[in-house]
Parts: sequence; C-alpha cells; structure tokens
Amino acid sequence: MSAAHGETHEFRAEIRKLLDIITHSIYTNREIFLRELVSNASDALDKLRFEQSRGTAVADPDAALEIRITTDKEAGRITIADTGCGMTRDELIDHLGTIAKSGTEAFMRSVAENADAASNLIGRFGVGFYSVFMVADQVAVTSRSFVPDAAPARWISDGSGSFTVEDVDGEVPRGTTIEITLKEEAREYADPERIKAIVRTHSNFISFPIVLDGEKINTIPALWRESKFSVTPEQYKEFYQFLTYDTEEPLATIHVSVDAPVQFTALLFIPKHGLGPMAFREQLHHGLDLYVRRVLISKETKELIPEYLGFVRGVVDTEDLPLNLSRETLQENLVLRKIQSVLVKQILEKLKALAKEDPAKYNVFFAAHGQGMKLGYGDYAHREAFAELMRFDSSALEKTGGEEEAVGLTSLADYVTRTRDGQKAIYHLSGPSRAALDLNPHLEIFRSKGLEVLYLYEPVDEFIMDSIGTYKDLPLKSAELADAAELDAFEGTAETPTAPELTPEESGSLADFLAAIKALLGDRVTDVRVSTRLTQSPSCLVSPDDKMTSSMQKIMRLVSKDTSVPKKALELNRDHTLIRNLLAIYRRDAADPFIGKAVEQLYDSALLLDGYLSDPHQMVARINDLLADASALHAK
Repeated sequence: MSAAHGETHEFRAEIRKLLDIITHSIYTNREIFLRELVSNASDALDKLRFEQSRGTAVADPDAALEIRITTDKEAGRITIADTGCGMTRDELIDHLGTIAKSGTEAFMRSVAENADAASNLIGRFGVGFYSVFMVADQVAVTSRSFVPDAAPARWISDGSGSFTVEDVDGEVPRGTTIEITLKEEAREYADPERIKAIVRTHSNFISFPIVLDGEKINTIPALWRESKFSVTPEQYKEFYQFLTYDTEEPLATIHVSVDAPVQFTALLFIPKHGLGPMAFREQLHHGLDLYVRRVLISKETKELIPEYLGFVRGVVDTEDLPLNLSRETLQENLVLRKIQSVLVKQILEKLKALAKEDPAKYNVFFAAHGQGMKLGYGDYAHREAFAELMRFDSSALEKTGGEEEAVGLTSLADYVTRTRDGQKAIYHLSGPSRAALDLNPHLEIFRSKGLEVLYLYEPVDEFIMDSIGTYKDLPLKSAELADAAELDAFEGTAETPTAPELTPEESGSLADFLAAIKALLGDRVTDVRVSTRLTQSPSCLVSPDDKMTSSMQKIMRLVSKDTSVPKKALELNRDHTLIRNLLAIYRRDAADPFIGKAVEQLYDSALLLDGYLSDPHQMVARINDLLADASALHAK
C-alpha cells in the first residue's frame, strides 16, 4: 500500500495540553490504554452490528466481528485491529484531531482539581484514545469505513503538536487498525503474556472475540448478561472459580437482572468458606467488580455492597454509569446507592430462602460468614430480615464439642417455638464461653424454671439484641436484668437444693447481718440484699439501674477508657451453706475476722464472674488464708 495526498494538521491548543499531561504526567496505571482501545474497538463492532441489524449495506459483510491483537516483542510494537464500522478520512480528522472539545476542557478542570486522579479520569470525558500516548512513541491508525466504496485513510502522530492524515492505496479490510510503536520504558506491553493479563483483568467479558497472536483469550463468557434459565450449574461454577480462584463450588448463586429503579445485571456468589474469626474487618469486605457495558471500571468496589455482606463475591454491570468514574465519584454516586439497595434485598431474600429450605446448609454458611453478617445490626432498613438470619447458641441446645459445636445454633424463630406458656420475653446472657455461662449465677433461676436463654459470646451480640429490640412481639431481654417477680409465675421444672427454714432467731439476725456486710464493703456496693434469683451460687452482683448489662457496661467503659469498677448490688443466697455458716458465725461473734475475709472473697468472686476483677493477687492470698483456717479445723 502506498500513501498519497498526505496533509499535516495541528492539534487544537487544549488537545496539545491534554497530550502533554498524558505523555508526561500519568504513569500510575498506564495499562489502561489497552482497555480504552479494546473498548473503542468493541463500540465500533457494536455500531456495525446495529447497522447490519437494520438492513444497511456494509462493506465486507461476511467478515467476522472480532478484535485482533498482534505483538512484536523484538521490535517493541503492538497492533490492535477490529472489523467494526471504521472511519473515513474526514472522520479520522474529526474523531482523532478535534474530538471532545468540551470533553478535553472538562478533563483539564478535573486534573487541575486533582492531578493525582488523572489516570482514573481517562475515558470519562471522551479522551480515552489519547491514553495510548502514555506508552507510544508513534501511533498509526488505518481505517476503512463500513460504507461501501469508502476510501481507506491513515492517521499518524507522535502525540506532540500535530498529526498527519493520508490516503491509503490498495486493499484495506473494513474496520480500524492501530499500530503502536512503544516507548523504550513501555516495551513490556509488547509481551503477549502482559497483554493477556491486562485483557483478562479489564476486558475479558467483551462480547466479541479478542484474538492475541492467533489465540482467543477471552474464553469465559459474561454469564451475567445471559438469561439465568439458560446457564448451567457447571457454567456458574466455572465462572465463580475464574473470578475468585476458589477450588470449590460456591455455596449459593444469585443471578439478577433489574430494570428499575436503575438498569443493571449482577451475578453474585456466596463462598463456602470465610476468612476465619481472626480476619480484620477490611478483609471481610471484598466488594464487587463493577462493569459498564462489559468493561471493568472498578475492581472490588466496596460501594456496591455493605460491610456486613462483604463476603459476597461477584460482578455488577450497568448501562447507567460513564466509564472511569473516579474513586471520589464512586463514593457519592446515586446510581451505586440504588444498586446497593436492590442487591442487599436480593441477597437477604436468598439467605432467608436458604435457611428455610436447607437449614443444615445455612448453618454451614453462618459458621463461615456469621461474624461478618453480625455487623449488619445497624441496617435498620432491613432489621426484620436481619433478625431472621441471626443464629445463637442456647441453653436449650446440646453441645457435643469439637467442630460440630459451630453448627449447633438456633434462630429466634426456633426459640419462640420453645417458649413456655405465659413467657413475655426472649432472654439472653453474655459471657466468654458456654462453660462460663453454664456457671453464671444469673442463669440459675432460668434453669430451675425451664426457661431458655440465648448465649452471646461476642461483644457485637449485645448490639444485635439492642438493634432488634423486639421479635414477634417479644422483647429481647438480658437474663441479668430480668425481674425475678416476672419469673415467679413459672413452676420449677428442675430440682433445686433445699435448706431448712431459718429459725425465728436467725431471721431476726438476718437484717443486721446484711447491714454488717454492707458496712464491710462500704461504697463498693449500692446495696446488700437477699436474692430471689440464686438457687446454687452463694452470691452475685446485680446492676442497680436495670438498664445496662455487665457486658454492655464493659464495652462502654472500654470506649471511654474508664477502668473503675462499677457499683452494683450484692445479692446473697440465704439458703446456701456458706451464707448459713457465715450467719451462724455472725450471731455467735459479730466481730469474728473470718467474716471479713469471707465477705471480701464473696465480693471478689462475684467480680471475677462479671469480668471486673483486675488484680487477682489479693484474692489468691486471701484464698490461701481461708484454706489455712479450714485445714486447721480439719487437722484438729
């Protein structure tokens, strides 16, 4: 082919400035030049297909619709060719010489406001083609329009101040061919493996074949664009593994196509495995890959999905966004917020259906992702669905230990089916472990009355209970704050230790005994009284305000860096052998020093159970003294 009738044109002033920015300032993400050129090629093919669909006569009607990339590693060249609609000579001048006059001005303003974001803005203002000059010493664009008998032309520029347009003699196929001579420092882009990696990242789901040096490289179809009724489970599995590198199949798949309030399609997956209980919160929030017309514009976009559903993997594709939104724009974009709202509803509905149809499978899900899910306690818009999906350990559940312990959980709905007649609340109790809660004094009256209590092991569980508030007209209430009077209506279902009735003399001394203990403890307690909740333990501490649990108090005090011990009421089980013995010692000799040691030990033991004992050394020394006294009695 020989050139004829060549002419040189000066770039407009604003385009020269634009090219100067691109060639000298933007190096943070140079690989996007390939994404932009492939996207342009795809658009050209789409336009041609549209013309064919409406019966327009086109040149080379039998030519395959495809994008071909060839590399010359030795010479440092790369060629990108498409068989799309192509351009005439005048269109080359218009589109590549004076394109996007207003777009360039807007681009300049954006760069002026945030120079660091320039590489993220390419393409957003119609200047995507010019990104090629980030890597090119020279670019030659040869194009032939789809219009029959249209003459081919070539556009050549080094991206400085001018470009040349010339006619091309001989046979030129329909479409556009871009020949790029790479800069010395950008010769990596002539490596076919590098090209393959870039296409896989940014342009893998373009609907036309992308052929690199004779090999088709976009082999995974954009399944989210297909009807979910035509996609097989094996295809979903293959796509999921391609997306996540997971060797297993997903636990669940969600495929949605939405027309309102915003148009988008999404293909989401719930993995079988989570990151484990020690994962940092940011690691639990993957985000979704955001595409615009099959072109990736933002990977792992956290704005598309709330933190508590961050374990969901997948892609979202919308027509309602421009290419190359900056990070700042993503965070404020109304379209993304609408998409997120729809996705949250779809995911929660899927999880509710899974829990109903396959409880065992849902338990596997919750064991893997429950930690992340619990962070949704603040999503008041979906509070009812969130409540249905929560799972807890419970005093009513048998535990076998080991790995099976994670799946033996109950829902609030199941709890309600086990409530006793007349029960007016769902009870829960916080503690570090099941073993610790089984020994918690506050649980004793519930065990004796046959009332189920949910076990909460993590601080976030307290916030979950406060957030849900009421479930099926039953308030969620801490067993620690339950009024013993409301439990009196229930007959006991378990044997409780019995003690002889106090004699009139003992009853007469009881009030003085309690007052003496209050005097010994001073302002460390608000009151010392007989307990109606204890059946086995000798004592416990009770919050005086009946509003905040011990666990929540510890969280609030941790936040405020308050290390003091809160003042609570000390309740004593007057039927416990230890309390009876102390009463007898008090009646014999109110000044006996053993009483002081025993009362301090009861108080410290109650603090230890509540998690407030900061210094155990004094308690250990006191226990040794008490053991010495007890062993002396046995030795006599």
